[in-house]
Amino acid sequence: MEKLKGVGVALITPFKKDLSVDYDSLNRVVSHVISGGVDYLVVQGTTGEPATLTKAEKRENLDFIKKINRNRLPLVYGIGGNNTQQVIEDIKDTDFQGVDAILTVSPYYNKPSQTGIVRHYEKIADESPVPVILYNVPGRTMSNMSAATTLTLANHPNIIAMKEASGDIEQCMQIAHKKPEDFLLLSGDDMMTLTLRAMGGVGVISVIGNAYPSKMVTMMHASLKDAREAAFSLLEINPLLYEESNPVGVKTLMHHMGICEPNVRLPLVNASMGLSKRIREAAAKIPSDKDLIGL
Repeated sequence: MEKLKGVGVALITPFKKDLSVDYDSLNRVVSHVISGGVDYLVVQGTTGEPATLTKAEKRENLDFIKKINRNRLPLVYGIGGNNTQQVIEDIKDTDFQGVDAILTVSPYYNKPSQTGIVRHYEKIADESPVPVILYNVPGRTMSNMSAATTLTLANHPNIIAMKEASGDIEQCMQIAHKKPEDFLLLSGDDMMTLTLRAMGGVGVISVIGNAYPSKMVTMMHASLKDAREAAFSLLEINPLLYEESNPVGVKTLMHHMGICEPNVRLPLVNASMGLSKRIREAAAKIPSDKDLIGL
């Protein structure tokens, strides 16, 4: 799947003050991201707050992005959960016209064995009408997918990629070294993108790309010298985006950019005044993006 190499952005879902979905702002977000040169869009990843959207809102969100995207970029849709059969039912209930792949997180809360994880994904991949991207994020699921598990699943004909957010360099190296040639290793951590690129990773599904798409494109596609400079420019601001949970930080940043409101739905809460101030100050230091900040 060559079209899913490079930079994918896990789109935020902007909310109005009454916490309804703000489609005008979502239009601005998508336009901003596409103009930054990214390679594809990810709809309803974790950053899109799918845990607090209704089924109807998720469907409307996907339909809206299909409409404004106008087939310009490939689309990846997030469908995951810790109930294997419910994930399959959600897949059957989804219109996949215009969707190129699904991103599905390793089961959370249940803490399944590695065998359970393999069987979960095999069932989903057998049922999915589009290719499957695995997502390993132990910080959220409390269960790591081992390199051996990923490599086992990489042999399934409908599983094409791994979004790796374990932060375990050795694990990533094992996957990169032993994976099938056509299996894509993608970074699930913005600041690990350059490291994974060096070991054979071919892309990133990005959070900060909502705000700084061109910098993530540079990090993934430019010379290593330019990629390092892009990565270094985001070092100060990146941890602030996760200090009070994702997508609280990136929505605050984009509010300072004038793109959308900073609102999130409970149990998340908007950024504290102190964090908002620090995000604003860090953003003002980022070269070539100062003109986006309403200072």
